[in-house]
Amino acid sequence: MKKLFIKTYGCQMNVYDSARMADLLAPLGYAPADVPDAADMVILNTCHIREKASDKVYSELGKLKLLKDEKAQSGGKMLIAVAGCVAQAEGEEIIKRQGAVDIVVGPQSYHRLPELIARINREKGHALDTDFPVEEKFDTLPEEIGTNGPTAFLTVQEGCDKFCTFCVVPYTRGAEYSRPVAQIEREARTLAGKGVREITLLGQNVNAYSGEGPDGETWSLAKLVRRLAKIQGVDRIRYTTSHPRDMSDDLIEAHRDVEALMPYLHLPVQSGSDRILDAMNRQHTRDDYLRLVERIRAARPDIALSSDFIVGFPGETDKDFADTMALARAVGYASHFSFKYSPRPGTPAATQKQVPEDVKAARLEELQELLFAQQRAFNRSCEGRTLDVLFEKPGRQAGQAIGRSPFLQPVHADNAADLIGRIVPVKIEKVFPNSLSARLLYPSRMAEAVS
Repeated sequence: MKKLFIKTYGCQMNVYDSARMADLLAPLGYAPADVPDAADMVILNTCHIREKASDKVYSELGKLKLLKDEKAQSGGKMLIAVAGCVAQAEGEEIIKRQGAVDIVVGPQSYHRLPELIARINREKGHALDTDFPVEEKFDTLPEEIGTNGPTAFLTVQEGCDKFCTFCVVPYTRGAEYSRPVAQIEREARTLAGKGVREITLLGQNVNAYSGEGPDGETWSLAKLVRRLAKIQGVDRIRYTTSHPRDMSDDLIEAHRDVEALMPYLHLPVQSGSDRILDAMNRQHTRDDYLRLVERIRAARPDIALSSDFIVGFPGETDKDFADTMALARAVGYASHFSFKYSPRPGTPAATQKQVPEDVKAARLEELQELLFAQQRAFNRSCEGRTLDVLFEKPGRQAGQAIGRSPFLQPVHADNAADLIGRIVPVKIEKVFPNSLSARLLYPSRMAEAVS
């Protein structure tokens, strides 16, 4: 067996893509390696969202070149591939800057990896594929799916047509594309057959999903969720990342009606200032967002909300930032992702006058102080409550297991190691900064059920 090591950067969609690349290469004899030193092929599945993403990739490639040279000196061979959004954005430049790279493949072309590997072995040299054949990709991915535990990601939508002025996704992932319902359902049933209990539906704008249904009609995400919730074994459904503009009435109703759809929603707002939202081309206003939150909570009162925030966007004033702070106070979030704005080459915002770094840092610190306080308050509100937890993996202590609450919080419990893959009620006893501690409510009954 040859060994394959994949290093994944960035979002959940990259995690899904990495798993599918491993599935693609398994028939070629590639088994997983824990470290790159032991690998015959290394893939860097890259992300272009974070600051200096390409610099980090080139730094990693420098280290891999040394490993590749060492293997060659001892008569071995290592293939190096760069995949994902940095590959899409930089293309041939990667090979020019680091000649040790054999393959550069974009996020919509990775299904061609077996062909590219064969070309390298046959013709030597380098292989580059950064086309956008997204339909072809999903049609040719293997039906056999490797899983690792009771939770799994499932990509249902890719690409973006929103063109937010700070974002590179439309340029690296292409236009919005939704997979057919039948294809998604088939993959979900395969996952359920392998013991997956919770599926997270993925998309750059997942709630813009508009795939072809088995009836020939265009289905919304809400209709897809209702369909998947009927699959035996699929007990929990989540989705990410959503856009406020695409939060439709039927999706809000699904949160009210579908028991399997978890009461947790990541709904990025980015800013609380209408002026900045307009400059970002977010296509929604502050009031639009607040009214949307009100409607969602009316449909599902216990829902926990998460959001993305960017501070220090070009032109952001003290008043704009104050509007963001006010919105965060008004909504109250259970969790968050917040960042200083950093320019992405090729995006409109990158050419605008930038806010000084010290101002960005001060604003981020102030916003995070508020958001972390809200997160702690939400976690404290769970203390003493009984929550259903899906246990996913062993904990650090003997006999301990770690899982997720319906609100996506990490929860650990003692004497639960035999319950991995099961959803069981627990009582939350302690709250820590990043997790909850719980005890089993019916330990003797659980032990009998397992035995």
